Amino acid sequence: MKKSISMLLAASMVGTMLAGCGASAPSSSAATSSEASTSTAAAPESVTLKLATWDNTSNNVVTDAVAAFEAANPNIKVEIIDIPSADYTTKLSVMLNGGSDLDAFYIKDGDTAKSLVEKGQLADMSSYIAADSINLADYNGLAENFSFDGKQYALPARTDFYVMYYNKDIFDAAGVAYPSNDWTWADFEETAKKLTSGEGANKIYGAAFHTWQACIQNWGVQDGKHTIMDYDTGYDFFKPYYEMALRMQDEGTVQDYGTLKTGNIHYSGPFAQGTVGMMPMGTWFMSVMIQKVKDGESNVNWGIATLPHAEGVEAGYTVGSMTPLAINAASAKQDAAWELVKFITGEEGAASYAKNGAIPGRSNADSIAEIAKMEGMPEDAAEALTVKNISLDRPITDKVGEVNQMLGEEHSLIMLGELSVDEGLAEMAERAAEIVG
Repeated sequence: MKKSISMLLAASMVGTMLAGCGASAPSSSAATSSEASTSTAAAPESVTLKLATWDNTSNNVVTDAVAAFEAANPNIKVEIIDIPSADYTTKLSVMLNGGSDLDAFYIKDGDTAKSLVEKGQLADMSSYIAADSINLADYNGLAENFSFDGKQYALPARTDFYVMYYNKDIFDAAGVAYPSNDWTWADFEETAKKLTSGEGANKIYGAAFHTWQACIQNWGVQDGKHTIMDYDTGYDFFKPYYEMALRMQDEGTVQDYGTLKTGNIHYSGPFAQGTVGMMPMGTWFMSVMIQKVKDGESNVNWGIATLPHAEGVEAGYTVGSMTPLAINAASAKQDAAWELVKFITGEEGAASYAKNGAIPGRSNADSIAEIAKMEGMPEDAAEALTVKNISLDRPITDKVGEVNQMLGEEHSLIMLGELSVDEGLAEMAERAAEIVG
């Protein structure tokens, strides 16, 4: 279970980027073997696929990738099923359980892939991958997370990891140097004190932690030595970061958890409004900020830096997740669906993702350079995005979803002061042991 993903996004990372073209292979899914084509011929004419994703209207990443696919495959049309992010996993489950005619879908929470395989809802792509000579090494170690019993059930379309967003104007006003790409969490905490100023409605907070437990607990798994399933340690690796967050909350350098939670304050609001100096958040937020500035919704002069690290941990270690793309095992159009998956997770799709500021699953120095030169991207973004190791925020293993939900419940109790750090961690360990059995 102890698992981290080493991923070189620097120029030193070498990965052969295959175009992924070639004959399609038959589906190996027993559920649809009688319906799917059993030849290696091209996908049939005039096929319309249904592809599920979430919050598609708020960014162009999936839309543009699909448009590029349709231009390259004029005989295949794609209907995008757009579902709100908060409802996606639940609604996708209902659709798959109810025999929906969905053909392909993104998996929002990668850690749920194993349960989808066990339910027989993901088509085995192995024969397609072999026929088209897809090199899984191009996915920088990410693809292996979706291989079960020697069969490949999904491919990574994109990856996201945490960086530090910062407001350059707040740093300039305080006379503080911008964050480096080799700094510690102790540096972060001290910098937050220097940036905090004002009172009441005019207060500038030196930093912000969103209410997700990931925005505290992730730093405990950042070194790649632990996962959220390591309850046998008593979750002692979370302790320094809870203590830091509570200190900062007490000192007023971050807005308190209770206010954020009861006010249902989204992390994008305070940062885009220019009221916080720093905020650790995922790379998905880059395109959001670019668009907000472009639309005149924000005038923040923002930058990004590599996530701070603990003492003794090498710079460039971070935490992240991935978004895999899969084929519905019940689809009668698996040959065409494979063409879509192959394109989006292939070289062409990676280029489309990078042009929209999204880090593709088969990322390398070229894709990072493409993202860094986007209009609206801050200077020196390429260096900040060049990381050395990405540890999964949630490992893909049994019971991880239940454990993660429990950790969120205990997280709230600690941050609200209803439990001490030691009490909360002890409850986490006890409850995790009960869940895993």
